[in-house]
Amino acid sequence: MRVSRVHARFRRARVSAGVPPPSTVTRIDERPPDLAFGAFSERAPWIVEPERLAWRRDLDAVRARVRGEVPVLLRPRRFPPAGRLVRVVRSVGTALALWYAKERGRPTSRAALSRRLRQSFERLGSTYVKLGQIISSGDGLFPEELVGEFKLLRDHVPAEPFDAVRELVERELGRPLADVFSRFDEEPLAAASIAQVHAATLRTGEEVVVKVQRPTIGELVRADIAAMGWLAPRLVGRIPVTALANPPALIELFAETIVEELDFRLEAENMLDIAHVLATTNQRAIVVPRPHPTLVTRRVLVMERLRGFAFDDVESMKAAGIDTSALLRAGLISFLEGALLFGVFHGDLHGGNLFVMPDGRTALLDYGITGRLDDRKRVAFLRLLVMGTSGDVRGQLRALRDMGAFPPDTDLDAVITDLELEGPVKDPTRMTADELTGELREITKKLLGYGARAPKELMLFVKNMLFLDSATGTLAPDLDILGEIAHVYTYFSEHYGERIAADLGLDPTAPVTLDLDAVRASFGIADEIDRLTYQDVRRRREIIRRRMGERRDRDGSGTAG
Repeated sequence: MRVSRVHARFRRARVSAGVPPPSTVTRIDERPPDLAFGAFSERAPWIVEPERLAWRRDLDAVRARVRGEVPVLLRPRRFPPAGRLVRVVRSVGTALALWYAKERGRPTSRAALSRRLRQSFERLGSTYVKLGQIISSGDGLFPEELVGEFKLLRDHVPAEPFDAVRELVERELGRPLADVFSRFDEEPLAAASIAQVHAATLRTGEEVVVKVQRPTIGELVRADIAAMGWLAPRLVGRIPVTALANPPALIELFAETIVEELDFRLEAENMLDIAHVLATTNQRAIVVPRPHPTLVTRRVLVMERLRGFAFDDVESMKAAGIDTSALLRAGLISFLEGALLFGVFHGDLHGGNLFVMPDGRTALLDYGITGRLDDRKRVAFLRLLVMGTSGDVRGQLRALRDMGAFPPDTDLDAVITDLELEGPVKDPTRMTADELTGELREITKKLLGYGARAPKELMLFVKNMLFLDSATGTLAPDLDILGEIAHVYTYFSEHYGERIAADLGLDPTAPVTLDLDAVRASFGIADEIDRLTYQDVRRRREIIRRRMGERRDRDGSGTAG
């Protein structure tokens, strides 16, 4: 279903007659009628009626206008933007110079450089902290030392003074704080780069959380994006890893997400979109907090408060009788359904945006970054995954080309031949350090020769898949990954087989079977292996990491490339 159809469904959706108007907030004792529309909690503090929400008015035009800002901010410039860029270059340049003088070439070189860059981003403030947070979710996309350091940026953002928070909330809502809230905690529950969240109670008695934007973040973000837009193209091709990571695409992705994050009405709309997809697919294991019917503005978002276990508190979950494997499976399937069938998915999955309610359902929070795919890219994603499970290498490359990973005129057969994609599987754990390094260098060189880039949509998708991968290690380390892939494949075949065939132009009557040999090949394991747990994957990664580290230490290179 296209995103436009999702919006059309919203416009047609009406809940039962006799529901109080959205300005009337009442306790609902029976099953809330808005559960027919979205995957919300069973105990509703108010009822969501999409067509009656005044803050949704003209949001399609608002979203289009906000997205239109991005190419203006990133437009090619002959000369760099002054002011902010000078401070950025000074901060990052100093970090690089100190690393070069003191730590380059040592065994701890990469860790030292990552630490200095993280400290530089902290000094540069909210925009760079946000960029660092996005990088910190990119396990596998960025060097592990950099990811590890930048994870510290998730928790090290100082809160705004409460007087500034009060002033902004009162200005946005047009009323004194005491006229809306009977309680408003001065100490935030969490402080992030764009906003901070406070617990509060409405005068009508409902417990809520209030997301409040940092007062000057809008101007700072736009100045920083202009500076990044000038700098990013100048990094392309400097080092292989940077070229493949595609700095301009990363900055474009960052700009698109952060500019939309500056309007909380769009985030509230994202909440409704994903809640509706979850309800449409009957994924009731995931719960979206209800945005308030009237207390949503560009810079303030009041929403239902949900409670539960931290996402990594496995001990408490198991003590409560929660099946963590089932919880993980529901998260994976719902994410894939949203992305592959509806073109809408939560774009920033990490432990801080998830917690598990006592009844075993997962509360999904923070919708500032939400992936939206047009129909062409959605079908390309779908083809990539389906062809991957059937072993169709050419189909996978075609899908990647359609997503922009290769130029449109790329000779896919030549790519298959050059990269030996149809040859025997090479197990990286059985390679020496020299063989592994040589193989990676050769693959990188060939990909660059074909103009390969990591498309921004794919980066967002892969980032979420990497989180789900790491969540497996926390929630279900003994889960058989091969068996789980077979389960998910069967689920999609049974529920959406005809629709997927129609989207991909396949014969719906032709049998399509899961090629486990192709799945094994994607993990680089031999055909005879019939069970693969996360513990097995982690041991394999440790072998590869150790051998790569041995090669770096022996060569004394220690560079960030």
